[in-house]
Amino acid sequence: MDAAVTPAHSLAALVEEAARALEPRVIAWRRDIHEHPELGNREVRTAGIVAEHLRKLGLDEVRTGVAYTGVVGLLKGGKPGPVVALRADMDGLPVTEETGLPFASKVRTQWQGEEVGVMHACGHDCHVAILMGVAEILAGMRDQLPGTVKFIFQPAEEMPPAGEEGGARLMIQEGALEKPVPKAIFGLHVSSRLNAGTIGWREGPVMASSDPLEIEVKGKQTHGAAPWLGVDPILTSAQIVMGLHTLVSRTVDITREPAVVTVGSIKGGNRGNIIPDGVRMQGTIRTFDEGMRDDLHERITTLAESIAKGNRAECRVCINKGYDVTYNDPALTAQFVPTLERVAGASNVVRVDKVTGSEDFSFFQKLVPGLFFFVGATAPGIDPTKTYSNHSPKFMVDEDALLQGLRALTHVTCDFLEANA
Repeated sequence: MDAAVTPAHSLAALVEEAARALEPRVIAWRRDIHEHPELGNREVRTAGIVAEHLRKLGLDEVRTGVAYTGVVGLLKGGKPGPVVALRADMDGLPVTEETGLPFASKVRTQWQGEEVGVMHACGHDCHVAILMGVAEILAGMRDQLPGTVKFIFQPAEEMPPAGEEGGARLMIQEGALEKPVPKAIFGLHVSSRLNAGTIGWREGPVMASSDPLEIEVKGKQTHGAAPWLGVDPILTSAQIVMGLHTLVSRTVDITREPAVVTVGSIKGGNRGNIIPDGVRMQGTIRTFDEGMRDDLHERITTLAESIAKGNRAECRVCINKGYDVTYNDPALTAQFVPTLERVAGASNVVRVDKVTGSEDFSFFQKLVPGLFFFVGATAPGIDPTKTYSNHSPKFMVDEDALLQGLRALTHVTCDFLEANA
């Protein structure tokens, strides 16, 4: 047995044998789920596949309909020990697939009042298949397992439809972390920014908080040839956008933590010679520190309202707190990086930079110490900085990542159970 699979827990050899035998089925599950993606809070088919699988494994409890379509399974080992939770997200994105894969999605549905394509453009199909595989491996060694494993299959990580609750926050409200309460929670994410065979980790803040921003500027409509007769909300909005970016570059101490403010949508007017009544902007705020987060919210509001007032316009700023910072418990991370190194080889396990993307796994970590790590999904030999990223219609996964993720999550689970039994 080589160094990458040197056992640290008594079940290591059994895990390796079972994982490699299960790999073809995990790939098949992933391809089936990839071909039939579903949007947040609508993962009916996916949840049905998961629930049927967990029931066939003989889990002690399988709850369905948690936070609309979530599934929570409970496996009690044959020996006393702690409770650990594992999470996979199930939803796809409103993206029309352009990969050309034989199992590419052709699904179309309604989203926000529009017909859209649906694609697993972020790799959640891989996460579901991996956790189904982990459940099968651990169920097969139930008698030797010291403790209890809770499997959380979560809907709507990519946000629920407008007007609905969903995701990790709603799963928690509906008891996903109760009866029993886990001592720790683990999750993973396939990443286009790492080559297959590589695992990425970071202690402390690893992914940013994500807060939606909406600004409405109200002016006074007039002819474009006589702007002095009205109040121009387009000019005012342009000044606000420039000011928002100045906030980060001139008022945020980015030597301590990075921050991002992006305006991604701006709508106003319908003719080139008419100054409209109003403009609506939408954007996102990303931070890694709660104090900086609150301070930036206040500064954005003050700046937008002040610029509008200076232009005789009115302004309404709405900032809602979205996902919190994904925070890897430092002690838990330090304890299980050696496990990841055993799985992938020390040279293939890297400490990654902070990620300005966000994850609602953060809500679980608010209540339970957690570790969230990344599994490389870009084929070896391809520069991961130049390939199509997660959320792209051309996002591709090297399926070697499935076995890597399966082995890593199973070994981390077994190491945790034995270390805390």
